[in-house]
Amino acid sequence: MTVVCLPGDGIGPEVMLEARRVLERLAPGVELEERLFGAAAIRAGGDPLPAETLAACRAAQAVLKGPIGDPAFDAADVRPEQGLLRLRKELAVYANLRPARRDGVDLLIVRELTGGLYFGARGTRPDGVVFDTCEYHPSEVERIARRGFELAFGRRRRLTSVDKANVLETSRLWRRVVNEIAPDYPDVEVEHMLVDNAAMQLASAPERFDVVLTENMFGDILSDLVAAVTGGLGVAPSASLGDAGPGLFEPVHGSAPDIAGRGVANPAAMLRSTALLLQHGLSRPAEARALETAVDEALIRAPTPDLGGTATTRTFGDAVLAAL
Repeated sequence: MTVVCLPGDGIGPEVMLEARRVLERLAPGVELEERLFGAAAIRAGGDPLPAETLAACRAAQAVLKGPIGDPAFDAADVRPEQGLLRLRKELAVYANLRPARRDGVDLLIVRELTGGLYFGARGTRPDGVVFDTCEYHPSEVERIARRGFELAFGRRRRLTSVDKANVLETSRLWRRVVNEIAPDYPDVEVEHMLVDNAAMQLASAPERFDVVLTENMFGDILSDLVAAVTGGLGVAPSASLGDAGPGLFEPVHGSAPDIAGRGVANPAAMLRSTALLLQHGLSRPAEARALETAVDEALIRAPTPDLGGTATTRTFGDAVLAAL
């Protein structure tokens, strides 16, 4: 079995190193294969997702990716983020899972990842009007909704479907499809919530939610809101899954070039993403739970500077290994 590691940019190689140490402890029979991706790949060959990197990812059991991004490419024609969108599309990972746990809050955002506004038609008309189109096919909605129902069934069996059905035609399709398949999951309680109300409720009473199902752009925004409520992006993991082939596991924070190379980056989000990889990518739920618990202990015993502590990236990793 192979896990492809994409260290990425900025602090990516530093937090990836801690993830590799943990994987070597918890999954010693798995081969770890490192490949170029993001700004580092652009500098090396002009492409953020080189063909050899994509081929390795396709052949792997799972892909563990570090943060990408480099200010030098923010206004360039070729940017690191383009490689990420291509990778998600090529691996057909349409279900983005964003768990959030803290002080009585235990929720999971299930975000559709390969459709909607980010992938619809876009351009500029002759009169100067610029447009982006939000598009969904019923089959795209059905597959992500079924994934959300299945995940809810394995948790507390409550699903909140978030849309803007009072305004958007795509949201009316979304709500209709969710209602059509809900009878297939009679043990899961379903509610619909408009996205503006969902944002308010997630900020003020996140403990009321179990699984939150939503489309691409709403999920992008709401998942960062939830991360802020439950500890910040520095501790927020994610998993992107399809129906076949490898999943993509990554922290949701950025590459933080301002602290790169100083050894003070918080690897918690990367390690929690590694726990998701163990659970969903390598089918090792016991090891995943052990790692989650170890990270929780390290956050208390060895907090990094972003959490008010003095631990380095390495000493945080040491604390996780000691807990394991």
